[in-house]
Amino acid sequence: MRFFLFILSMVPFLGFSQSETKEPVIYTDSTTNYVEFVGMGSTNGYTPFWIQSNQYGIVPVTGPNLSARAGLEHYWTISKNKTRNEWRVGVGAEAVGNFVQKNQFLLPQAHATIRYKNWELYVGRKKQALGLADSTIGSGSYAWSGNALPIPKIYLGTTRFVPVPFTKGWLSFNAFYSDGLFENSRPITENLKFHQKAFYLRIGKPHSLLKLYGGFNHQVQWGGRLKKNLGVTNDESLNMPSGFKNYVNAVIGAIGGSGDDITFFDSTSRIGNHLGSIDVAMEIETYETSIFLYRQFIYEDGSLFYLTGLKDGLTGIRVKRKNSYGSNFEINAAVLEFLYTKDQGGDIFVLGDGKKRGHDNYFNNQQVRDGWGYYNRTIGTPFIPPTSQTRWKWPNYADNFTSNNRVMMLHLGLQGTLFRKIEWQGKFSVSENSGSYLEPFIGSPRQFSGMLMMQSKLDILGGLTVKGAYAADIGDLYRKTYGFMLGVRKDFSFY
Repeated sequence: MRFFLFILSMVPFLGFSQSETKEPVIYTDSTTNYVEFVGMGSTNGYTPFWIQSNQYGIVPVTGPNLSARAGLEHYWTISKNKTRNEWRVGVGAEAVGNFVQKNQFLLPQAHATIRYKNWELYVGRKKQALGLADSTIGSGSYAWSGNALPIPKIYLGTTRFVPVPFTKGWLSFNAFYSDGLFENSRPITENLKFHQKAFYLRIGKPHSLLKLYGGFNHQVQWGGRLKKNLGVTNDESLNMPSGFKNYVNAVIGAIGGSGDDITFFDSTSRIGNHLGSIDVAMEIETYETSIFLYRQFIYEDGSLFYLTGLKDGLTGIRVKRKNSYGSNFEINAAVLEFLYTKDQGGDIFVLGDGKKRGHDNYFNNQQVRDGWGYYNRTIGTPFIPPTSQTRWKWPNYADNFTSNNRVMMLHLGLQGTLFRKIEWQGKFSVSENSGSYLEPFIGSPRQFSGMLMMQSKLDILGGLTVKGAYAADIGDLYRKTYGFMLGVRKDFSFY
């Protein structure tokens, strides 16, 4: 881990050095400018899994719901040389209002950004895809899936893979470093801080037949204060380790902390709640097809370091067609994924014994007891849900985030066109859920969640997009639910 941190610290110097690969003069910045109205309903007052999951926390888990959404984003060139746009500044905001079942106003995006070439520094909330996996029709990366509202933070990183100097474009990196804050309405903690970084390498040029990828992402919940004593802090203080020295310990993942208030729990553990994945992938590109194979290895409590948690992780393959032949029915992309989190290094945890370093208890933590969530939504894979969203609730987990982190799931995602004008998308997932080692579920309830969505652009008002979806949850983990979504959207541009 410390080797990766050293490499990450050198990234800014590498990125601003002269490269042998000639970069384009004009840099493009994607923007989102739209107005949208959405309505949804269901058979029992709950929103189906695939209508509300991985939507950046803007779709309520209960319904019916009416939603009004709008987004504005723009970048301006500030370079002295007007023939180049190396320096840009931008602002963006996205607002969502939900009504009927519950009234709420959300800001999934609100940021101020400055960019230089393929680097950016921003403050605020911004939607972000993370990890080597498909982010469109897949189930979502293990540690960071887009299932919750973006966490407000200060972020410095690349906007794409950037060539490493003197490699003629054969070696590239994509990396970032950020710090932020969690919400204070959490049930157990307040003033909780957030640290996140990632570093990925690519071997191969952008259009090479074969490209290899590898890297890691690292998330930490640290600092802050407990709202009640859980037996892991001193009786006279509910403060968790904070300050610059403990921030450094959280960043590098060091064991033990600094300060007078360090408890036995802090001295024998890493400062904060650490989790993430180590990812590897391979991409094969031909004239007609792109094939992307990936694997995310999970780490949380040390099992992966001792090679006892290798069974757990997300494995996937995406096949994407590059050309359309104008058929009435086409499948342009397909994703097949397998998620397994049942091993967790085994059911036994003995401090100092690598062979018995199990019981990882994913997304739960015995100090940050409200776990890996943001506004009661899982930040990572939605297949490890908050206890409140399932039919299975246990007294032992009254102060823990999830009661179901031992999961086996198979997911199929499909994307294509119908009659050459209608875009369609399907997500179909089956899972077996075993609860946790502390409180196993009875009989490992099985669950199916599926959705079929279609949208088409009409020649009205300069181009209006209408869309609809039908989804179902059938099984023993969630309530049996059938639901729908209907929406209309207008995209526009400042240019």
